[in-house]
Amino acid sequence: MRLLNRTNERHEDNNPHQRKILVADDDPAILRLVEVALSGQRYQLVTVSNGLEALKMYRDGEYQLLLIDVMMPYVDGFTVTERIRSRSDVPIIIITARDGTDDVVHGFELGADDYITKPFRTAELQARVEAIIRRVEGYQHRKASPIVRIGDLEIDEPRHKVLLAGEDVNLTPMEFELLYFLAANSGQVFDREVLFREVWGYEYVGQTNLVDVCVRRLREKIEEQPSKPRRILTVRGVGYKLADGGSL
Repeated sequence: MRLLNRTNERHEDNNPHQRKILVADDDPAILRLVEVALSGQRYQLVTVSNGLEALKMYRDGEYQLLLIDVMMPYVDGFTVTERIRSRSDVPIIIITARDGTDDVVHGFELGADDYITKPFRTAELQARVEAIIRRVEGYQHRKASPIVRIGDLEIDEPRHKVLLAGEDVNLTPMEFELLYFLAANSGQVFDREVLFREVWGYEYVGQTNLVDVCVRRLREKIEEQPSKPRRILTVRGVGYKLADGGSL
């Protein structure tokens, strides 16, 4: 089975510009840890200590990534994520102290792209951030690929654009990545481990619901009846697939 993917299209980072990251956390120790993990020539960090400051500081197009703590004073991380996601597809990683709980799932449902659990190691944070940045910047650095059309669904990879029956569909970066991967391999079934590795860019963490939540969000955006999907299908006991055009 030949997979059409982009994980092997990694490029050398010759971009002289720093990636600007907004970090919001009310714990000074976490802010220091993030600064240690992401210090250097690649990243420029802007740190704030609560959600209200994060909303005031954020400007569309100014940041390449947001790191948002869930539990913050004045405005919590969920509200920050929801408000920013309503007007921007900037990648968002939520920081949570409670792994495997409804907090993580709720963050994904609001549009977060990934999460990291406190306490975390610098190497883990670096891997998560670099995976997200690599995916997003891949839109500009990879060679233009053909537009994928399946029925009335059109995925324009070079322009990061999705049309359904001629209408724009607004997706987060990782929702787009997941849809493109499934569409480029339509009809093939993939388990969560493969999807996690190919889309998020690192090894699957068995207890996370990230893949399932991302599939659910995609169904809400491209299915006429999300509870009875005809495009993104569940293969019981195996995983997910995107139906090919002939089965729609």
